Amino acid sequence: MNVLQSFDIDIFRLSNKEHNYQFDIGNSFFAAHEGSVIEEGNGKVNMVLAKNDNFIKATFDMALSVKLTCDRSLDPFDFEIRDQEEMIFKFGEEEKELDDNIVIIERDRQRIHFAQYIYEFIGVAIPMKRLHPRFKDENEDDELIYSSQNDQDGKAEDIDPRWKMLKGLKNKE
Repeated sequence: MNVLQSFDIDIFRLSNKEHNYQFDIGNSFFAAHEGSVIEEGNGKVNMVLAKNDNFIKATFDMALSVKLTCDRSLDPFDFEIRDQEEMIFKFGEEEKELDDNIVIIERDRQRIHFAQYIYEFIGVAIPMKRLHPRFKDENEDDELIYSSQNDQDGKAEDIDPRWKMLKGLKNKE
């Protein structure tokens, strides 16, 4: 049996209400995806499907741990993923992807394969810069990307004398 077969949900027979599913994620899940950056990991993904006449809303609650390799030391470390994502499957004439989280599916579609969506959500939750937790304190300088503070920090700005006179008039009122 294919490992990813358990991620197929028969949506055609679902009634218009909420349905709960739980998927176990293990090493075989990541091995089934070719070229996966994750080789080891385990955890659970709880999915709530809310079906109505016009669309299906899928909410994913992910709680898992994956083994990553540190970019700096090449040491393996465990990275915890706690995330919630949403997908909306709208019923329409032809299948197409409108957005990252909105997909149009045909009304007579039998099944939705959720493994790829879950894999992509896990991939997005992994940071671009993978640092072992022991390097976290050293990385704090890298966190600041933009600061609205001036480079002068506390130095008095040189004001044009004309503006200074106008400012003085404004303050008198």
